[in-house]
Amino acid sequence: MVHNNKNIKLGVMVVAGLSLFIMTLYVIGKSRDLFGSTFELKARFRNLQGLAKGDNVRFSGLQAGTVKSIELLDDTTIEVGMLIEMAMRPYIHKDAHVYIGSEGLIGNRIINIVAGNEAAPGAEPGDLLQTRKAVNPDEMLQTFSRINNNVEDISVEMKRTITRFNSSSALWDVLDDRRLVVNLNTTLMNIRQATAAIDATAGDLHNIVRDVRQGKGSIGSLLMDTAFASDLKASLISIRATSDTAELIAQKLVRTVATIQGQLDHGNGPLSALLKDSGMTKKMNAILTNTQQGTAAFSQDMVALQHNFLLRGYFRRQQKSQKGQVDSVAPKIADTQASSPRPVDH
Repeated sequence: MVHNNKNIKLGVMVVAGLSLFIMTLYVIGKSRDLFGSTFELKARFRNLQGLAKGDNVRFSGLQAGTVKSIELLDDTTIEVGMLIEMAMRPYIHKDAHVYIGSEGLIGNRIINIVAGNEAAPGAEPGDLLQTRKAVNPDEMLQTFSRINNNVEDISVEMKRTITRFNSSSALWDVLDDRRLVVNLNTTLMNIRQATAAIDATAGDLHNIVRDVRQGKGSIGSLLMDTAFASDLKASLISIRATSDTAELIAQKLVRTVATIQGQLDHGNGPLSALLKDSGMTKKMNAILTNTQQGTAAFSQDMVALQHNFLLRGYFRRQQKSQKGQVDSVAPKIADTQASSPRPVDH
């Protein structure tokens, strides 16, 4: 009886131990995705930054799987296989990106999957996802170290500059000068007035341009009046025709002057004879003298004919006839002057 009790206790302990072992395996397998429906995705990195098998894979911050395998392809490429839960498959697309991160600042390494475009096709088992460079904590610490050194240098320079400011009496004299403030205010006031004047001038120019565009004023009429443009064009055409005619006349005058000059130079033509032949000049003077003498003799002959008894009656009748015409015209002129209105004195 006692021996049976010991066997029962031993059997209970064995069953309890096996149950605990099985539950432990289940919990570990569930956390490492050893059980359940999964599919595999791959990614290639240059530096794993301490990533190891069994590390977590997260999608948009959610637990999505674990790292299954790590394989060194060459001296610069490392391929990582990831077991992903099948429930995450509809949300992971072929254009998704992966990068290596950490759980906290100094926690375990993880792989983060960044969602791609919803319109892209879904990822298939065995697909190779694109990778992007993640922030390396070591590089970040080095950057912080450089920033700290720069801040230290800047603080030293600022301290030196402030010391120079405090030790400069001229600078404080300028800052304590109240006249400087008054001058600055005056300058600002003048700038405001100049700006206002510029604004007013710009407004006037705007109004002038607007009036010109609307055809107002003489300038607007000149620029916008199409009839004026047509008249101006016609005038320019007429001026051009006149200019062409004047040019032709000038050319003819030049040719005429050239011809006359040639005749004068070579002694041809009557003009050359008149200007250069002294004998011709003497003959012309003699002709003019004879003409004057003949005219004087003719006047004397006419006077003699008027006193001749044969023609005296004829000349008297002619004088009476001319006098009668003058007497008949004089009364008409007087009547016309009498009928015309006289100017009124003011």
